[in-house]
Amino acid sequence: MNKVLTHSLFTDFDIDLFKAGKHFRLYEKLGAHLIEVDGVKGVYFAVWAPTAQSVSVVGDFNYWTGGEHQLQVRWDSSGIWEGFIPQLEKGVLYKYKIESNSNGIVTEKADPFSLYCEKPPHTASVVWDLEYNWKDENWMQSRQEKNGLDKPYSVYEVHLGSWKRGENNRFLTYLELAEDLVAYVKETGFTHVEFMPIMEYPYDPSWGYQLTGYFAPTSRFGKPQDFMVLVDKLHQAGIGVILDWVPSHFPDDAHGLGFFDGSNLYEHPDRRKGYHPDWKSLVFNYGRNEVRAFLISNAVFWLQYYHADGLRVDAVASMLYLDYSRKEGEWEPNIYGGRENLDTISFLKEFNEVIYANFSGVQTIAEESTSFPMVSRPTFTGGLGFGMKWMMGWMHDTLKYFQKETVYRKYHQNELTFSMTYAFTENFMLPFSHDEVVYGKKSIANKMPGDEWQKFANLRLLYGYMFTHPGTKLLFMGSEFGQSDEWSFEKSLDWHLLQYDYHSGIKKVITGLNHLYRTQPALYEKQFSGEGFEWINYSDHQNAILSYIRKGNNPNENLVIVCNFTPVVRENYRIGIPQQGKLVPVFNSDEKQYGGSGIGNSGSLKIDASPYDGRDFSIELILPPLSVTVYSFE
Repeated sequence: MNKVLTHSLFTDFDIDLFKAGKHFRLYEKLGAHLIEVDGVKGVYFAVWAPTAQSVSVVGDFNYWTGGEHQLQVRWDSSGIWEGFIPQLEKGVLYKYKIESNSNGIVTEKADPFSLYCEKPPHTASVVWDLEYNWKDENWMQSRQEKNGLDKPYSVYEVHLGSWKRGENNRFLTYLELAEDLVAYVKETGFTHVEFMPIMEYPYDPSWGYQLTGYFAPTSRFGKPQDFMVLVDKLHQAGIGVILDWVPSHFPDDAHGLGFFDGSNLYEHPDRRKGYHPDWKSLVFNYGRNEVRAFLISNAVFWLQYYHADGLRVDAVASMLYLDYSRKEGEWEPNIYGGRENLDTISFLKEFNEVIYANFSGVQTIAEESTSFPMVSRPTFTGGLGFGMKWMMGWMHDTLKYFQKETVYRKYHQNELTFSMTYAFTENFMLPFSHDEVVYGKKSIANKMPGDEWQKFANLRLLYGYMFTHPGTKLLFMGSEFGQSDEWSFEKSLDWHLLQYDYHSGIKKVITGLNHLYRTQPALYEKQFSGEGFEWINYSDHQNAILSYIRKGNNPNENLVIVCNFTPVVRENYRIGIPQQGKLVPVFNSDEKQYGGSGIGNSGSLKIDASPYDGRDFSIELILPPLSVTVYSFE
């Protein structure tokens, strides 16, 4: 006997929007909802399964047996099954048992809209609510001022499972992280935290990039409200929160989205478009209206209910190109004969339009590694509409240069200067991410050449160059104190290294650079504009020295930056200056507190009326070994 009552949260308008792919708050309708019907409390369930012959809710309340609590399919050909089960309460475990009408296949699936999941390796969904009393009003009302493209944006990338571990290598909880992580990020001065995917995922070695619970923060670290506490505390500390978001692919786990109702429901039915050979995962069907609505609703959900300040979209390049990681014959050109995935392009544009239209003070960031044009340009000008794009070319070229022994660097100066030929074609974020410290690539610190002193001097120089180069910044956890080993998702960062001067010095350098970035408008006001940068001299490859000016809105706040990429101290090194007056040192990566030699300039330095570097004025400076020095005009 069916114990499910007829009830619906859908209006005809909802259904029309869903079919058209324009319903962007589907989580308010689909999924499990604690409601009251005619004075009776219980749970309303709704799931999209258009090729199903029957859908039952199975769970710990009916001994996981199908047929007892069968949902009813709507009459409107939407493919939605729904119903109300009285007396069910928060905390009940459940899945959908789905029998296909086309092939007799029976699947048992977690709820795609579940708000909370069983702790892996268990796979059931949990009836839950999202009630929480937020205390971040000040942040939410003023975040437009913190998240703008003309504001400092320094991101600390974190994998929650391995930032720090507790006794016996246990995970810290969201609530513990709300104390330790928030205090640490505030101390080091980052403006934002970016969490590698916190949506529920079954397999730890995927680092969270193979999702099964798109609407549920992973239960590894606690309940959904516990994650809200972490976000809330970060906001109260003045720190923004960016979430990694993975609309590019999903795993084929039995309880996940794959072959959901016995058909290719969420994934593209053509394996050339629906299967990812690199990750052995399934690819969303971006041309299907209901799938687009699912994904955009998911993005909206994290911004609405978890107060996220931005989404970093993973693997955009793999979405954009039909031939990505495919050999000839393994892909089919689009209708114009090209390799671009037109459905993806349309989807990404709509995603960005919806996000920016509905939320103020947020950013979307594309991890996109190709030369696809206008990724971070508005859709009304033909762009994809992202706020920022990762500058992968800069990252690769810079690390390649820094890995060279210093004696050879004079032959490779163009590897550094090349970035400025395209630096303003997009709103670029400079990333040293988790991808650069795994799979035998070494940690950032151990990429640096030379003896121990030179390794750490090079690292200080690398970070100084990064923070004075145009663009926003992203640094993966552990890199800020010179983690020696590659990152492992299975254990904590090597926090014991901070007892050693060189490592604590790197942490002080990052803290100093974050302070410099936040307090010097010349480093952020025009960070995406060619007006914000001017070379002084990029051709002194013989000495491996670069000098440039960073500019903000006020010319009096401009900064002069000089990078010495060799361990040779340069006495009386002259550079051209565009104006009279004095220079005052404001940052030197070679200071003793950072583990450096303490060489450098001090006090006010008079600018000479001597032409040099094509300018009317000039100044002589002492350049410390392997250093970045920054000067303001007095």
